Amino acid sequence: MTRELLQADTARVSAHPSRSADPDVTGVTVRDGVDLAYEVFGQDHRTTVVLVPTWSIVPSRFWKAQIGFLARHYRVITFDGRGSGRSSRPDGAEAYTDREYADDILAVLDATATEKAVLVTESCGASWAVHVAAGDPDRVLGIMAIAPSCGLDVATPGRDHVPWDEPLDSSEGWAKYNKHYWLGGGYDDFTEFFFHKMFSEPHSTKQIEDCIGWAHEISPQTLADTTAGRLGCDGAVCAPVAPLARQVTCPVVVVHGTEDRIRPAAFGERLAELTGGELVLLEHAGHGPSARDPVKVNHLIAQFVDRFEPRPPRTTWVRAMRRPPKALYLSSPIGLGHAQRDVSVAAELRALRPELQIDWLAQNPVTRVLAQHGEQVHPASAWLRNESGHIEHEAGEHDLHAFATIRRMDEILVHNFMVFDEVVADGAYDLVIGDEAWDVDYFLHENPELKRFSFAWMTDFVGWLPMPDGGPREAALTADYNAEMIEQRARFRRVRDRSVFVGDPDDIVEDDFGPGLPSIRAWTEDNFDFAGYVTGFDPAELEGTERLRASLGIGTGEKLCLVTVGGSGVGTSLLRRVMDVVPLVRQLAPELRFAFVTGPRIDPSSLPAWEGSTVLGYVPDLFRHLAACDVAVVQGGLTTTMELTALNKPFVYVPLRHHFEQNLHVRKRLDRYEAGRHLAYEDAVDPDALAEAIVKEASRDVRYRPVATDGAARAAAMLADLV
Repeated sequence: MTRELLQADTARVSAHPSRSADPDVTGVTVRDGVDLAYEVFGQDHRTTVVLVPTWSIVPSRFWKAQIGFLARHYRVITFDGRGSGRSSRPDGAEAYTDREYADDILAVLDATATEKAVLVTESCGASWAVHVAAGDPDRVLGIMAIAPSCGLDVATPGRDHVPWDEPLDSSEGWAKYNKHYWLGGGYDDFTEFFFHKMFSEPHSTKQIEDCIGWAHEISPQTLADTTAGRLGCDGAVCAPVAPLARQVTCPVVVVHGTEDRIRPAAFGERLAELTGGELVLLEHAGHGPSARDPVKVNHLIAQFVDRFEPRPPRTTWVRAMRRPPKALYLSSPIGLGHAQRDVSVAAELRALRPELQIDWLAQNPVTRVLAQHGEQVHPASAWLRNESGHIEHEAGEHDLHAFATIRRMDEILVHNFMVFDEVVADGAYDLVIGDEAWDVDYFLHENPELKRFSFAWMTDFVGWLPMPDGGPREAALTADYNAEMIEQRARFRRVRDRSVFVGDPDDIVEDDFGPGLPSIRAWTEDNFDFAGYVTGFDPAELEGTERLRASLGIGTGEKLCLVTVGGSGVGTSLLRRVMDVVPLVRQLAPELRFAFVTGPRIDPSSLPAWEGSTVLGYVPDLFRHLAACDVAVVQGGLTTTMELTALNKPFVYVPLRHHFEQNLHVRKRLDRYEAGRHLAYEDAVDPDALAEAIVKEASRDVRYRPVATDGAARAAAMLADLV
């Protein structure tokens, strides 16, 4: 029996901005009373890939780094194995034998009208795929078995001597892998131990954290039942895998890490031997390469699945000397500041290299700015998953834990890197410019063999920093991320041909990267060139501000307070707070009128407007409105605050809570320029305090440190010789 939600509306309802893809079909099939929840992605593609469950300790979300990429090329099916995720948790070991899992695979194939598929497995899933391929060979095109671990006659030194189903006097090491320990209160300790073993690679904190979280979505008893079923304990009957593996006739590729501490690479070697399959060893990889080395695994899966695809279309090659010089520009979509400065850098770069063709791989809201300036957006930009949507989903009331938010954006970053990788593989680009394109910089360092071009990296801050209330855990995590970056740069300096800091050395915070790590400023000075700040405009050349003021209804003797919250949708709370104090401010300073700029991702009609105020939507070239104002209230984003600094405008800035860049990096820079009035959001919620800050700032005559106007030209000069 099958219960399916097949309408297009289903995908929209289940869409989540943090996922790399949305399912076309979401359903539940019921086999022998057990619900099996599944999803289908890329429904219109011809070849089907089933990402088989691994072990009930994690759900199908374990495959999150594969789904988005694969679904752009193949029909992809995932399902939560019995005992995990949204599927049922039947009682008893007999419900969790290899045969039951194998029959579940067949049931999902039937429920999704799938005649045959490529089965991609990790860990225990290899045994279940072997059962299917041996018993129903017509349903299986091929098997890719990643880190196979179950049912094979291979020794695991240091683990095999520990009984799973007998009470033990010790809980050290593999003694934690014990039914009685799990049920007796040691489950938390076991999951910590197991997943640290699983991810033997350094800097695997996110993968470990994910898996521990998933492990606590099931009970220790369920995990004990699934393990007993696999081992043939507690009344379950377990068929040996080796005889079945010899019966497999479809193509098989086995992938195994040489530092797998759950099951050694000998398991993979044995499965390849039994099936006559190919063996791919991943040197120094652990037991979870699909999560820890997703780019490599995605390539391996695609290469295997493509064997079963129709012949690809004809391609064309152009001799290098006849190709026009081309650059691919990547501009971070988190806000609009990157877009404005990147358009300015691109214009200066064209002035130096007029023959250069520049394509942009970009997302909304950056594409709004690019369209305004007539820039060429690569059509593959439509494949990118929107990072701004994820940011907005993560935000609270004027609260965005920036480090944690980007960390939880991991599957989107993998997906978007895979889009980038395909674009540059086909595009013959001479230069890639990444303005805080974190995915590209990170995964190029993880996979330096994929670099086919000159690569320039631009950023206006260096170093993940913990917020004070994050405690020791956040301090340890940010230090670990910083340490990984430092190690990558030391080993693979060739990945970046130019590292450009958008600012000056004095703009850099004085902190260290973490305990035992270098000073952020000293390291940045050793590893970056400095372009100075890029405003994207020259304040001395701005014209038409009086006409703009008149269009906003600002009369003689009146002052304009501009309130703007950037290009994402996280600023709604601040807009509303300021709107609420408009009457109070106008009582204190009747000459003040307000203009609220919502940006491209907040609906202006969703906000009220008091007398004496105007609500605007997306404003191209916001700096012109900033030049026309007398005072401003803004978030703590670098671009808007530095534009106000360059324009010598008084302003109140309210950094997003827990946003380490706004609270630490940006504030350091503004303090250096002696610019702006900082107001914590906790103070801004007090109407009297907020109104007083606005009125006082509006009456100030400011003279900030001058902001250089040649940053775009300096940055372009650093890039020109890379083409």
